[in-house]
Order: sequence, then C-alpha cells, then structure tokens
Amino acid sequence: MLTSLPGAANCYAAQQTADDVAPVPPKSDRYFAVQVVDDATGRGVPLVELRTTSNVSYYTDSNGVVALDEPQYNGRAVFFHVRSHGYEFPRDGFGQAGTRLDVTPGGRATLKVRRLNVAERLYRVTGEGIYRDSVLAGGFTVPTKQPLLNGEVVGQDTVQAEIYRGRIHWLWGDTNRLRYPLGLYATSGATSDLPGKGGLDPSLGVNLEYFVDGEGFSRGMFETEGGVLKWAEAMMLLLDGNGEERLYCVVTRLRKLNDVINRTLCVFDDSSQRYEPVSTFKSHELYPRGHPLLVEREGTRYYYFGKPIPDIRVKADLKSVLDSAAYETYTCLPAGGTFDGKSTKLDRDAAGRLVWGWKRGADVISLERQGQLVKAGLLKPEEARLRLVDVETKKPVHPQSGSVYYNAYRNRYVMIFAELFGTTSVLGEVWYAEAEKPEGPWKWARRIVTHDRYSFYNPKHHPFFDQDGGRVIYFEGTYTAAFSRSEKDEGPTPRYDYNQVMYRLDLSDPRLRPVAE
Repeated sequence: MLTSLPGAANCYAAQQTADDVAPVPPKSDRYFAVQVVDDATGRGVPLVELRTTSNVSYYTDSNGVVALDEPQYNGRAVFFHVRSHGYEFPRDGFGQAGTRLDVTPGGRATLKVRRLNVAERLYRVTGEGIYRDSVLAGGFTVPTKQPLLNGEVVGQDTVQAEIYRGRIHWLWGDTNRLRYPLGLYATSGATSDLPGKGGLDPSLGVNLEYFVDGEGFSRGMFETEGGVLKWAEAMMLLLDGNGEERLYCVVTRLRKLNDVINRTLCVFDDSSQRYEPVSTFKSHELYPRGHPLLVEREGTRYYYFGKPIPDIRVKADLKSVLDSAAYETYTCLPAGGTFDGKSTKLDRDAAGRLVWGWKRGADVISLERQGQLVKAGLLKPEEARLRLVDVETKKPVHPQSGSVYYNAYRNRYVMIFAELFGTTSVLGEVWYAEAEKPEGPWKWARRIVTHDRYSFYNPKHHPFFDQDGGRVIYFEGTYTAAFSRSEKDEGPTPRYDYNQVMYRLDLSDPRLRPVAE
C-alpha cells in the first residue's frame, strides 16, 4: 500500500537539538557586521537592502547579516537606507527610512525592522553565499553544512518535493552554474533528511545533498538533449508492476517557454538515480500536473491535480494514471462535454440548477473559460466555482500557481498561491485561502507576502515540515526579477535572484480568521 499521504499533516515538533546547530565560528576583527532583526521575534531577516548615500547596496544573508569591509568607511559615520519586501524601517523627520552607523572594524550593530507580511521570511534555500556574511563576520550560528556553495548552484527555479523511502526528494527546473552563463536545463535534484530523522528543524534550514556530475555541479535528473528544456512536475508515489512503491513524475519537454514538445510519465531509478521514461501522453490527453494531492473518497484513493485549484483527478494507481479514459474533471459540463465558447452546453438538472461534479471525458473549466461562460450569459456569476475574493478589498484575486494540502489544525484544505497581475507585482504577491473540499468552493483569500515589482512565483507548501499539529506551515517559491521588473528598476538582487526562499506561516494568526468565515 502507499505509505505517504501528502494531504495528511506530517507534523514534527519544533525542537532544536545539539545536532541542529553548527559551532559558532570565531568573531573577525576585520568586518563591521550589521544584523537586521525582526522587532517582534529578534530573528535575523534575510533579503534586507542596506544602501549608502553613494548608492552602494548590501543585502543581508539568511541570518540577516551584512559584513562590511570598506576601508573608506572605517572610523566614520555612514548613513544606510533600509529597505525590504514586506518589512519596514522607521523614517526620520525628513522621511528617510534609514539610520547612521559608526563603522569600525570588528564592530557590531543591530537594526530592527517591522514585519508587514503575515508570513515570516526565514532563509534562502538555494544558491551561493546563503550565509556568506555570517561566515565572514564570525560570531553567528550557521546551521547548514554548506553555507557558501553547494553543488556549484547559483540559481534554481521552481521546486517540487516528495518523501520517498524515508527522505525528501527535491526537483528544480532550470539551474544556473558558477562557471558559465548557460546552466542546466534537464531538471536538477537533491535529497535531504526529514526533521527529527537527521534533518534540520525547518525553521533553521535544509541540508540539501545534490545529485552532481563528475565536476561537482548539480546534474540533470533526465537525459540531456541539446536545445530542449525539461521541466518536472507532479511527483507521485505509485505501486509499480511488482507491487513496489516507486517515485514517479511527469517531465515536459519544451523548445522554449510555452512551446511544448510532449509530456512523459517517468519513474525514479534507484540504481542510476535518474528518472527513466515510462509512457508519453498524447497531446490531447489529461495528465498529472502541478503538486498532486492524495485524497481518499469512499475508500478509494485519488490523486488530485490543479494549478493550483484541483480540477482533475485519477485513481492513485499506475494503471489509471496511464489511462486517459480514467481521468475525471471537476466541471459544470456534462460527462464527455466539450468547451466550445458561446455554444458550450452546461450540465443542468430538471430545475435548471447547474451541476458541478467529477465527470469522465469532460473538458476542464479553467478560470479563463469560466469567465467566457459568464460573459456569454451561459453561467451566472453566483454559479461560478472559481471566484476568490480578497477579504480586505473584496476585489477578485486571480490565482496563477501554488499548492493545496489538507491541514489538520484548520480541519480544511489550505491553498498557498501566487496572484497573476497583483497590485505591487505581476507575479510577486502570495495568498492564503482555505476550503472544506479540495475542489472548493474557494471564496476568500488573504495576502500573506508581497514584493515590490519583483516576482515570487510557483510557491509550494511543504506539508512534511508542518509543526504543532499543522498550526505552523512552511512554503517556498522562486524569487526572481523575471516578469516583474522594468528598465527603470534596479537590476536583479545579488545572490538572491532566481533562487528559492523559505517562509513560515502561523495559521493561528488572527489576520487569517476572516478567510474561514
């Protein structure tokens, strides 16, 4: 039988052991260290910019530390503007959000910022120099085994994760390397230990063990093809033909963005430690996608798929996953129905009531298609299933990507998702929503993370990191200048850009209560 249920709360107590914390390196007398901390928790805040009046910028590492070695500043007072997405620093009488510091080699200073985001930024998961400034300055705890460079990775896009044979298996899309501008485009991978079983508490970090090539660089998890991108999604645990539990995923082959060649179900080979092809889906067929959710209904286990709201499901067995006729869609079309614009036939009962339900052979009704049906007068606005609304402004929220999992603390399904065309960024605002069923209805959403003209796309909640019965959850996403920056904006954030950043969300926060009402 399947041993992992992604929809269940796999909870670990937030306990710090001696093995979690690395020795504190000795303090250096060379660097002036500034640590920026959350004024409510005292924890260091990553991704805070300190900018001088000569427009030289420094960014805090995952401990919230900046290590300065600038001889021209030594013995002088230096003003630093303080800025960070979702955090604020007090302004002076002239409206300047910053402060003056007396810079001295070996000196220390602490700055406090106030968190505006509901979720708390914790650390950068991938890339180089994650704890660079803490290592340089010394005197700060560095929790990860490889705080400076791991697998020669300097950037990684879009995470997938699943527990397989007692360890967390990770996949990412395109990966940037240290030695050349062109990186890896055949999906990279790593494993890590679970919290409480050799792994760090998720509030501290993740010790990734990359699959690497002969030169130590993160290698492809699929066969490399020149000029072809390979992106993975839909990691699933299924029983193979021998009744053995195996790790599967779907790989999409692309010539370029939005130019898909095909999609193939693949299985992880424990010997080669790569994914091998099983079967290719036909272009018109439904297929596993996004972050699968394992749900039991009337004694049958299904995998639910959505981007992010689940609207496709199939029985959680290999035979069904490979059979296009076995898939069901959650739709308002009749079984076997097709979407045909203004001529679309909807499924209504004898009283004229619209029938949403799981049906075989029917087209998916996406948010865009739903809007077309409303515009054509075929669907009343109140009959729409996908109608998330901001609890504060009552304005519609357009989900773009994310994940859905069951949460024991809320006794509901919770969704963490990015918004398309948000107010501060095209893809930089992250939201929280919940529903009694994975298919919804999803009604209310609360913004929990915001970015100023910067993207944070494809966020994923990791239920295997849930703590305190699901009260505390963790999610990460891709922080990147792509899609959100203009020529007038500053360039990409050094070291952070095109990497994964971890956040923590306390579901007991009173700001989330209206979402359930």
